[in-house]
Amino acid sequence: MSIQESIRIVGKGDVALVEWDLIGEKVNKLSSPVMARFREVINEIKTSSYKAVVLISRKPKIFIAGADIDEIKKITDPGDCRKLLDQAHEILNELEDLSIPTIAAINGACLGGGCEMVMCCDYRIASDAKETKIGLPEVKLGIFPGFGGCIRMPRLVGLQASLDIILAGKAVDGRKAVKLGLVDECVPQQQLEERAIKFANEIVASNKGKRKKRFKPRSVLEKFLESPVGRPVVFSQAKKTVLSQTKGFYPAPIKALEVIQKTYGSGNRQKALGVEMEAFCQVAVSEISKHLINLFFMMEDIKKQTGVADPQVNARPVKHMAVLGAGTMGGGIALLAADNGIKVRMKDITNEALALGYKAAADVWLKDLKRRKIAKHDFERKMSLISGGMDFAGFGNADLVVEAIVEDMEIKKKVIAETAKHCPEHCLIATNTSSLSVTEMAKAHPRPENFLGMHFFNPVHKMPLVEVIRGPQTSDEAVATVFEASKKMGKIPVVVKDGPGFLVNRLLLPYMIEAMFLLEEGMDIQTVDRWYTHKFGMPMGPFRLMDEVGLDVCVKVVKVFKKSLGERIQVPSVAEKFAGSGRLGKKNSRGFYLYDDKGKELSVDQTVYKDLGVGSPTNKLSEKECLERGIFTMINEAALALLEERIAERPEEVDLAMIMGTGFPPFRGGLLRYADSLGSQYIASELEIYAARCGQRLKPSQPLANMAKTNRKFYP
Repeated sequence: MSIQESIRIVGKGDVALVEWDLIGEKVNKLSSPVMARFREVINEIKTSSYKAVVLISRKPKIFIAGADIDEIKKITDPGDCRKLLDQAHEILNELEDLSIPTIAAINGACLGGGCEMVMCCDYRIASDAKETKIGLPEVKLGIFPGFGGCIRMPRLVGLQASLDIILAGKAVDGRKAVKLGLVDECVPQQQLEERAIKFANEIVASNKGKRKKRFKPRSVLEKFLESPVGRPVVFSQAKKTVLSQTKGFYPAPIKALEVIQKTYGSGNRQKALGVEMEAFCQVAVSEISKHLINLFFMMEDIKKQTGVADPQVNARPVKHMAVLGAGTMGGGIALLAADNGIKVRMKDITNEALALGYKAAADVWLKDLKRRKIAKHDFERKMSLISGGMDFAGFGNADLVVEAIVEDMEIKKKVIAETAKHCPEHCLIATNTSSLSVTEMAKAHPRPENFLGMHFFNPVHKMPLVEVIRGPQTSDEAVATVFEASKKMGKIPVVVKDGPGFLVNRLLLPYMIEAMFLLEEGMDIQTVDRWYTHKFGMPMGPFRLMDEVGLDVCVKVVKVFKKSLGERIQVPSVAEKFAGSGRLGKKNSRGFYLYDDKGKELSVDQTVYKDLGVGSPTNKLSEKECLERGIFTMINEAALALLEERIAERPEEVDLAMIMGTGFPPFRGGLLRYADSLGSQYIASELEIYAARCGQRLKPSQPLANMAKTNRKFYP
């Protein structure tokens, strides 16, 4: 079928109903061919006798998802970018300049270019469907609105609301859009088309015709902030907020802010669009944008994947779940399941532990209730999906059991064997262990094909990654089922092979160990952490991370790794001194840092240097060395895990896991894309220098050394 059939005019009396339904696509998107077809439609309307236009989508949950991201990804030349935007501006200006009134009937996602298109219409009506989201998320791709969004959004909703949407990449539902003035009405989904056509006829009958809606400040404060005197205050505060959140690593929001500052209030549309276009082309061709777009595609690919290679394998539905071990972790897992309509049964050995599990779930939903993200009946419905007890009641209906008890192999094996007796044959048991062998645990299960790992990261409701750990006997069906269940719970699953630390912790532990060696060599805790956050872009430095994990846990895992990986793991002397210092990290408010009773970081505990026997900091090492030793040791371990041991199958899986599991800076594209940007020869040669001075733990692994011979990359 031709693209002509994807956008078509259906006559409704005096109203031209323009239907969007891209043939062969799940979503409507604004590619160059689609925009060209839309221009044809506009020209047809110009020569017709229609008196009004209604734009509507025939996709069930999508209005227009945005521009074609693949086209933006391929742009490397600013000149090509200008040509693309010039064409888009011409077409959207033609829509805006039509002589008859235009109405957008919005149901489903109306994002990016889709939002920019509807802002060219005279009127907008949204449905109340939960899928209806209107906004400009472009900064999440390292770009910003380039189809006129930086010009039209402030005109419609004012400076403050538009900056909130554009700089943070936000989207709002239909009701919030009405409050902001972004849409005129929010109506029940079933009535949207009828109301839009009726609305169009009312406009025609009343002779109201065209309009250019302008934001009108209501309060005294709004009037001040919109005034020439108040605007500099708004822009200054917005810049401070952006820099605080991005640490200056992401140029797109700052560029968008500059565009709005230069064009807000301008009556010259063409000049304002030109300012937006020039700034857009600068960020669109940047490496940062390409990295963030690659990340977007990696996450989109997860939606299409099943976790296994065989396309004939299907996931079994998970309608009932059970969680072994309540507490904070178990309660968090129960929360995820119930939040997505899965019934959950928690089991623990005390009522106190069960109460903790209920509280972990309730606390999150109560915050949502307080912020009016959910209604009271939603809270009650979600809580009703979670039950608990100290026996195996309810396990006979379970499709999946997640084990989240103490990290002790013998206890886990005993509990797994006992649990299997109370579950149906098809039921899967998944361990949430972070460091113990899934292969060893599987020996306790009478049906090892139904056993695997499902490693959540803490805090469970915030961290997006789930490692799906496949044991040697785990079936494809089990992997596919847990992979799909993870997605249903709103997580990003990555399938990995069993091995010490699996994938994320396998790479993260050498990084934390290296930080301990830096401490022993006289480096100041806060200096190192600050270099990692403010210079490299990590969400927290290695010392702060160890406090978050728990210093006792770190030491335990170091010893597990030493036993498994041998001489490649050196145990720093400070690790042995943690126990005697009484420092557990954030959980007892005392680690490398001190914390208040709410867990907020206060300051570095200056007594830590004496307690660990390292003396006062001398800071004799350079920023370059401190950063390279930490990051390169992760790259070195990744080369082994990926290329030799096949813990993961593709570099994309490593990068996705590191970004989603550790917060590795997305703007760098992931650990292995960053490695490729430096070159394997450079990384290996630097590691050789550090190894000669600091120890064999830093010696390039054989796979990395082999790569360095020809400066080969991780990505083809």
